[in-house]
Amino acid sequence: MKIAIITENFLPKVDGVTRTLVRLLEHLAFKNHQVLLLGPETNTQIYAGAELVGTFGIPLFVYPELKCNFWRPKLTEKLLAFQPDVIHLVDPVFLGGFGLAVIRYYLPTTPIVSSYHTNLAVYCHHFGFGFLSSIMWSWNRYCHSFSQFIACPSASTKAMLEHHQFDHVRIWPRGVDVTLFSPQQRSQLLRSQWIGNTDKKIILYVGRVSFEKNIRLLIEAYKKMNHHQCHLVLVGDGPALEDIRSYCTILDIPVTLTGYLQGIELAQTYASADIFAFPSVTETFGQVVLEAMASGLPVIGLQAEGVKDLVVNQKTGLLLDPTGLDLKNQVAKYRCLLEGLVDQPYALKAMSQHAIEHAKQYTWYEAMECMVQLYHQAASNDPNYDSGVEEDYLVKS
Repeated sequence: MKIAIITENFLPKVDGVTRTLVRLLEHLAFKNHQVLLLGPETNTQIYAGAELVGTFGIPLFVYPELKCNFWRPKLTEKLLAFQPDVIHLVDPVFLGGFGLAVIRYYLPTTPIVSSYHTNLAVYCHHFGFGFLSSIMWSWNRYCHSFSQFIACPSASTKAMLEHHQFDHVRIWPRGVDVTLFSPQQRSQLLRSQWIGNTDKKIILYVGRVSFEKNIRLLIEAYKKMNHHQCHLVLVGDGPALEDIRSYCTILDIPVTLTGYLQGIELAQTYASADIFAFPSVTETFGQVVLEAMASGLPVIGLQAEGVKDLVVNQKTGLLLDPTGLDLKNQVAKYRCLLEGLVDQPYALKAMSQHAIEHAKQYTWYEAMECMVQLYHQAASNDPNYDSGVEEDYLVKS
C-alpha cells in the first residue's frame, strides 16, 4: 500500500507520539509498504524508507516543544504526486486541519484514518484555559469526523471519545520491548549512586516534568514520607524541572533528578528502581507505565484514562480514585499507597512478578499490525471487514 501520514509532531522531538510513529514507520517498512510523512521540520529526509517532508511552525507559548505547523504548497505537490491509497492523520489540529482542506479538494475519494494521542481538551484546564476545553473538543471532533476510523490506544480513551460523540473509534494498542525493558537490567552500581549502601526503596517517575502531569501530587506525597526508607528519582525534562529542583532544595527533600534518558540508560533506571509512581490524569495510554511493568515495577497511579487500562489494581499496582477528593486528601491517600508498598516487601515482590507477566502480552508487532489492518479496512471500503486484532487486545486486558 501507499500510505501518507500527516502529523503535528515528529523527530527530533521524542515523546509517546513520536516513539509510536517511529515504530509504525519501521513496521510499514518491514511489511514493504510505501510511506510519505508530512510533518514539522526534521533533521532527516528519510526514516525507515519513508520520505519525510517538513514545514515551518510557531512554538506554542504554553508548550514550546510543540508547534503550530503550517501547510505549504510543497506538501500539496508531494501528496498529489504520491497518490496514496490511504491517508493517516496523526492528532490532527493545525497541520492536520490544513491537510484536511487539501485532501477534500484534491483527493476527495481517498480514505482517511486518524489517530487520537493527546488529550488537548484536558490540557486546556491544566494550562489555565478551561474555557477553551469545549471549543477544543469541537475542533477535535470536526478534524476526526472525516475519518473512516479513529484509532486510539486504550479502551478508556475510546469510551471518552465516544462520550464526546466521536464515531467509528477503534483501539490501536501499543507494545513494549521486553528484551530492553527487563529486570535483568538492574544495576547495583546505579542504586549505590542514588542511595549509597542503604536498602531504601527507590520510587521512580519517568515522563515529562510538568505540572499538567500532576507531578505536584507525587512531590507532596513523597515530602511527608520517611526518607530513611525510600528515595525518589525523577527522570525526564520539562518546564517544571527547575521549579521542582528549587522546591526540593529549599525544603531539603532528597530527590535525584536525572534529566532526559533513553535506551539502555533508561532501561537500567527502570530496573534499578522498586516502585513506579505515575500520578498523571491526562494520558491516552501511558507508555512509560508499560515499560515500568516490563522492568518489574508495580505502578502507583490514578484511576484515569490510559493508566487504568494497563494497571490491574491490587495485582500489578495500586490505583487511587481521585473523584471527589481535594488536593490535600489526594496527597494523603497517594502517600498511603506508596508507603504500603515500601513497608510490605512481600506484596511488592508479588506485584512485581505480576507486572512482568502482564507486560509480556503487549508486543509492538501486534500493535502496529492493528493499524495496518485499519489501513486495509479503510482502503477496501468494506464496513464488515474485521481483522480481529482489537478483540484480541480487549480479551488480554
